[in-house]
Amino acid sequence: MPDPTPPLPATTTADFRAATQQRRLRWAQGVLLLFHVTGFVGLGFSKEPEFFLRFMPLTMLLTLGLLLAFQPRRTASFWSFCVVTMLAGFFVEVVGIRTNLLFGQYEYGPALGIKWLGVPLLIGVNWFIVTYTAGILARYLPLPDFVRALLAALLMVGLDICIEPVAVRYGFWRWQYDVIPLLNFKGWLAVSLILQVYFNRVEFSKRNPLVPFVYLVQLLFFFGLGMLL
Repeated sequence: MPDPTPPLPATTTADFRAATQQRRLRWAQGVLLLFHVTGFVGLGFSKEPEFFLRFMPLTMLLTLGLLLAFQPRRTASFWSFCVVTMLAGFFVEVVGIRTNLLFGQYEYGPALGIKWLGVPLLIGVNWFIVTYTAGILARYLPLPDFVRALLAALLMVGLDICIEPVAVRYGFWRWQYDVIPLLNFKGWLAVSLILQVYFNRVEFSKRNPLVPFVYLVQLLFFFGLGMLL
């Protein structure tokens, strides 16, 4: 007598890849959440926040590595975008601290690691992460390119607003008279808009499933620490 139970459908290669990708995404989100929660608790409630500050460069590099890992089709155009954005972000900061014209009068402390020309090398990485995540988030909306670039630039400035008081408190950088000038946010908006216009013009796959989580966890991390100050 034949078995009346219908056979289960075979798992397709596409289904297997999708499931694997989803597991990788969950692991990446878990690792990032662990680092940010540990940093938040350590900086916000520990009596020795300096110990946790040592891990800020590692957290930034980890975030960069995971974002790159989830970028589909890492073409030459994509890598050129990465390099140009990092270099542009770094040298904009060099001009900023030397002229005081772009962001105001400020100087970097030791918290972000090795410096060259007075600017931590990791600042270029930070500019890339913020530009890349904001640019991809803005792609979720059906907007003209320039409006999308403006929205992404505003997302970048919004994150910087949350970062500034925390960065000053923990010695990432110092402002003259300990006052964050309005010029800083104007400069951020101008530079961010230029980078986002460039982001829209470079041809590469502009989707990354990890991006919304990265932007959100960074926003909550700095906003939460800012509330504790």
